[in-house]
Amino acid sequence: MQSVLKRIEGKEIKIFSMVSLLLLLVASCLTGTIQEAVQGMWQIVISRDALITDYFELVGYGPALFNGVLVLGTTIVLVLVQKIPFTGLTVAALSINAGYALWGKNPVNILPIFLGTALYAHVHKARLGRYLYTALFGTCLAPILTELVYLLPFGRPWNQVIAIAAGLFMGFVLPPLSVHAASMHMGYSLFNVGFSGGILAFVVVSILRSFGMESHAVLIWKEGTNSTMAVVLYSYFVVTILYGWLISKGDLKGLIGLMQRPGRAVTDFVMMDGAGPALMNMGLVGITTTTYILLVGGDFSGPIVGAIWTAFGFAAFGVHIKNYLPVLAGVYLSTLVSVYTPTTPGIQLAAVFAAGLAPIAGQFGPLAGIAAGFLHAGIVMCTAQMYGGLNLYNNGFSAGWVAIFMVPVIESGMKRFKIKKGKK
Repeated sequence: MQSVLKRIEGKEIKIFSMVSLLLLLVASCLTGTIQEAVQGMWQIVISRDALITDYFELVGYGPALFNGVLVLGTTIVLVLVQKIPFTGLTVAALSINAGYALWGKNPVNILPIFLGTALYAHVHKARLGRYLYTALFGTCLAPILTELVYLLPFGRPWNQVIAIAAGLFMGFVLPPLSVHAASMHMGYSLFNVGFSGGILAFVVVSILRSFGMESHAVLIWKEGTNSTMAVVLYSYFVVTILYGWLISKGDLKGLIGLMQRPGRAVTDFVMMDGAGPALMNMGLVGITTTTYILLVGGDFSGPIVGAIWTAFGFAAFGVHIKNYLPVLAGVYLSTLVSVYTPTTPGIQLAAVFAAGLAPIAGQFGPLAGIAAGFLHAGIVMCTAQMYGGLNLYNNGFSAGWVAIFMVPVIESGMKRFKIKKGKK
């Protein structure tokens, strides 16, 4: 065992990512045939991808999971080609793409955005690797490309050309936009590109509406608690914990230390605390989100499984049990006094994606976290209408606004309290 651990030292996250891709491929083969995968992929590519389009419901488990294989495989290849180290941020980027491959992303609609960011890097005489994370997260705008093919009045070939050009443009402007967006919420929302992507999507959709072209959000959602899916998720997360525990040689001090961090971006657990503690933390967050969906009687739809996988990935980059549970509680508590229930599709997603606001609880305490989750639940149910569901990271957009609103208010109140305390 010691010799094995010695050989994989420094490559733990890379190996984990490769094995995850392999497991996803096995899952897709066990739940569908090759013919179903090909037919399902075609249906995914030609269908609208606006929120919420559940590929489990649209084409079935096998094709949806195979789409996940293609999207995750593409992102891993890009990371390897650009020689990007497999850090916590890398895990978050890979996980969010794999997760959203179950409801909105496919290898066709994400490619122009990658190329647009590559063009930005070329113009600025830099390697694509410098902006690769922005490109990977920026695929949240992929549904706009598919939507343009249907909305524009010029005929299918021209519509496709314009859609590709729009993808190049969005990939080109996202890097500078994301930098400025991060300064607005000061790292208290982990889903930064979700916020900048929402701004860009709002601009694009506003222009389309001015020409009489209206995009509307949809709701294609697979209902029901799939016990097999729950078992698969739990097994995957338990194996992740065991893998991290072995890498840490049974020492939990790193995991305990990790949970003392506020989680404000940039907090890369892999780089700061090591691969072992980060993997154990990822497994714990994955188990927590899965358990929550089971307890409230939620649905293991494509979006929910994708959201769980996203929170799982960000547990390597800022999220842990201590700072996540308060915001999760805040979302749930909001359903006790609002018109929504814990099983409302948007609220289920809000509960899992509340992980993006975990740094608020980590920095300012559990009460602030509960307030952030409560506020997030209300805002996220309204924001998708602003851009017709064409920003996949709707929760990221909402989380950005929550952080922008709450953090200055909290900091101002804390300063005033300190001043009064000092006078006494």
